Amino acid sequence: MSTLTLKIERPAYGGVYIGRHEGKVVMIKGAVLPGETVEAIIEDEKKDYIAASVKKILESSPHRIRPACRYFGVCGGCHLQHAPYALQVRLKQEILRDCLKRLAQIENDLGKPIIDADPWNYRLRGQFKTSHGVIGLYRENTREVVDMDNCPLMDEKINEGLKNIKPLLKSFGIREIHITTGDRSTALIKLSSSGKSPEGMNELASLFQQAGFSGLYIETRDKKIVRYGEPYVTLSLQDLKYTISPMAFFQSHWRLNQTVVELIKNSLKPLKGIKVLDLYSGAGNFSIPLAADADVIAVEENPYAIEDGRRNLKSNGIRNYRLINSSAEDFHFEGRFDIVILDPPRTGVTNRVAGKILDLMPGRIVYISCNPATFARDLKKLQRKYEIESVGIIDFFPQTYHVESLAIFRLR
Repeated sequence: MSTLTLKIERPAYGGVYIGRHEGKVVMIKGAVLPGETVEAIIEDEKKDYIAASVKKILESSPHRIRPACRYFGVCGGCHLQHAPYALQVRLKQEILRDCLKRLAQIENDLGKPIIDADPWNYRLRGQFKTSHGVIGLYRENTREVVDMDNCPLMDEKINEGLKNIKPLLKSFGIREIHITTGDRSTALIKLSSSGKSPEGMNELASLFQQAGFSGLYIETRDKKIVRYGEPYVTLSLQDLKYTISPMAFFQSHWRLNQTVVELIKNSLKPLKGIKVLDLYSGAGNFSIPLAADADVIAVEENPYAIEDGRRNLKSNGIRNYRLINSSAEDFHFEGRFDIVILDPPRTGVTNRVAGKILDLMPGRIVYISCNPATFARDLKKLQRKYEIESVGIIDFFPQTYHVESLAIFRLR
């Protein structure tokens, strides 16, 4: 294999770093830091760039630290444990700043990063793969499962659940397990075959409940779902009770999520008499806390999130809130809204939805993103009629390359 020696210049999104070799851009994967000199293996060469992976660190950064997890570099879940946390945050800010400048011609100063004091044991949901009796996460760029009994990103109740269920794996055809914890723990179990008998699933559910799970969903290979027990957890969201099931998305860094919800609510005040449209609403994480004062319509495609959201409305006695089971694309926009909240998937907001929002012309837009590239693309669209009040990163996933962002817009 051909190799080259070069200096790392800056980070890019997706766990990639940028360097140059003989004037050509090199995109390098591996646990490196800006300023380091590396020997890299060329994996692909295009007309305008080279793709490479790190073979050896020749000159280390003085900022490099020893990773806390023994699986780092083997498991594909983390990418930044070799960097002190303050540096991780600065790297993510640099990535967002670069995306905004290149893709949207935006050079706004970034706001103060929204972070949590503790970058460990923050996740209240873990999605684990299983194979031949082992459970863990995939090795980087493979389908090989790294056998794990502890992940330092997970809440300790999830790590405890991992240990409790390991003995059950060899007796049942399980390919994936999602564990969610809060006031109790639940699981989504994905089976490797469709032909599991009702008796076999009942036995599996019984064993999981004995292992400490209050309820679970079992999904067969052909996507059929069977529920057992009470398959949802309850979390505190400001002064509200917020429930979530294993089939619905939620912000797994719940400590930081509470900070973000409070920040958004305070940024939008006063809310009395305000009309809010929450697109991609999930179970109402960002908009239910606004419903003490505002009237809310929330639009969500996932029927399980709708079920969770309705439970949340009922348990908190909220009436001025309407949940609609629809995609954002198919939702019929009508009437007047003062605020639109957007929390789209990684692909961002489609042109169709962006066009409808621009026609609607709400006074404020709140955009929460999990992909800085599509975020920058969408901000460029919205700038036709809106100015940015604030923009910056939310570090929902410390130790990983994921960059979450928040922007608040005001109508020009």
